[in-house]
Amino acid sequence: MTDTYTRVMRTPVVGGLAKRVGAPSPPALERFSEGAPVIAGKVLLGAAAGGRLAAPLAKALRALGASTVISDGDPARRLVNDVKIGSARLGGENGTKERFKALVLDASGIEDSTDLVALHGFLYPALPNLDRCGRVLVFGTPPEATGSAREHAAQRALEGLTRSLGKEVGKRGATAQLVYVAPGAENAMDSTLRFLLSPRSAYVSGQVIRLTVPPKGAGSEDLGELDWKAPLQGRSALVTGAARGIGAAIATVLARDGAVVTGLDVAGAQADLSALMAKIGGSALEVDITSPDAPEAIAAHFPDGLDVVVHNAGVTRDRTLAKMPAERWTMVLEINLSSEERINDALLAAGKLRPNGRIVCVSSIAGIAGNGGQTNYATSKAGVIGMVQALAPSLAEEHSVTINAVAPGFIETQMTAAIPFAIREAGRRMNSLLQGGLPVDVAETIAWYASPASAALNGNVVRVCGQSLLGA
Repeated sequence: MTDTYTRVMRTPVVGGLAKRVGAPSPPALERFSEGAPVIAGKVLLGAAAGGRLAAPLAKALRALGASTVISDGDPARRLVNDVKIGSARLGGENGTKERFKALVLDASGIEDSTDLVALHGFLYPALPNLDRCGRVLVFGTPPEATGSAREHAAQRALEGLTRSLGKEVGKRGATAQLVYVAPGAENAMDSTLRFLLSPRSAYVSGQVIRLTVPPKGAGSEDLGELDWKAPLQGRSALVTGAARGIGAAIATVLARDGAVVTGLDVAGAQADLSALMAKIGGSALEVDITSPDAPEAIAAHFPDGLDVVVHNAGVTRDRTLAKMPAERWTMVLEINLSSEERINDALLAAGKLRPNGRIVCVSSIAGIAGNGGQTNYATSKAGVIGMVQALAPSLAEEHSVTINAVAPGFIETQMTAAIPFAIREAGRRMNSLLQGGLPVDVAETIAWYASPASAALNGNVVRVCGQSLLGA
C-alpha cells in the first residue's frame, strides 16, 4: 500500500519546503537486509555507578560484533576490564565528534532519585552524536525487584525517560527502549540486545521490555551453538491466518530464519496460502479455528510436536455497540480470543509444545487504548493480553514454554487501505515516527520472541506502532 504523503514529502523540493513550514516529515526507516550486520556503526556504552549489567552488556556487544566504546571517566570502564573496549570522543579538536549508531546505558545502579542525574550525564553530551535511525537502550532493574521504596521509584522513573526520549528522537527515525533485567537474567540479554539494536526493530519505540530468569529446561545452555543467521533452524512453527497480510509476513520471516512453517487458514484462502507455502517451503493446513473439532484437529496434525505457535488469525466487524448485532460481537470474540484459548488448551493437554517452546499472540493497540466503533475487537484484543499475562508463569514452570504478545498499531495492509482517507492519514501520523508500519515489522518482532535464545522473554506485550500517541 502506498503512502503518497510520505513519498511526496521525501522529494527534495517538497521536503525542504515542509521542513521550513514545520509540516510532518516522515523519516526513511532502515529495515533488515540479508547479509547486513546487526548494527552498522559504533555503540557508546555507559553505566551509572554500581550497575550490575555493564559487563554482560559489553560481552554481548562484543559477541554480536558491535564496535563498542566507553567515554573516558565513565563508571562502566572499571566494570568491563575483561573486555577490550576503546574510548569515545564526545568532543575533539576543531569541534569534531564521533558518531554513534546506538547509546546503551546500564542504569541498574540507580538506587535513589538523586542518582537520576546519571541519566543526564550520559545522554546530554551523547545525543547530539546519535546517527539517523539510531538506537537508545536503557537497561534497569524491575521496580518490584528493588530493595527499597526509593530505588523502586528511581527505577520506575526510567519509563518516563525512555518514552519521552522516543518522542524526541523519532523524527530522525531513531528509537528508544527500556529493558528491565531481573536478577539472575543478566546473561540472557543477547537476543533482545540484537533485536533492539538492529533494523529489525525499526517500528518499535518507547517500549518497556522485561527479561526474567529463563524457565528450567529451556535449553539456554545450548545457545553457544546457535546460528544467529538462522536461529529457528530445526524448529517447527504454526502460523494461523497465514494466507495474506501480516500472517503471510510472519510465515515468510520465520521460514527465512530457518523454521519449518505450517500455515493455517480457512477454505476461501487456500489458493493464496498454498502459493505462499510453496514459496517458503512450508505446508498448508485448512482449518476453521472456530469449529468445535479444530483444536484437536490441529494437535493431531503435529504428531512430533511443535516449537512455535503464532496466533495471528483475526477479524474486525466494526460498528458502535448500540448498533452491533449479536453475531458481529460473537464472531470477533470467537476468532480473536476464544479459539486461541481452546487451541492452547488442546496443544498443552496433548503435550504438543516442546520444551523451550513459544506461544506468540497478535493483539492490537485497540486492546490497550480502545477504539470507537470497535468495542468487540478491542475487547477481544485486551483479552489476548490478559491471556498472555495469566498463562506466562504456569507455562514457564510447568512446560518450559513462554508466551508473549505483539500489539500492532497502524500497519499498511489491505485492511487499513479501506479506512476513510482522513482517519487513515491520522493513523499514520499519530506516532513518533510519523508513518505507518509494514507487516514485516510485526513479523520481525514475532521472530525475536520465537528465537530459542529468547527464553527470558515471558509475559511481554510489545507494541509495534512507531510509539503511537494512543494508549500507554
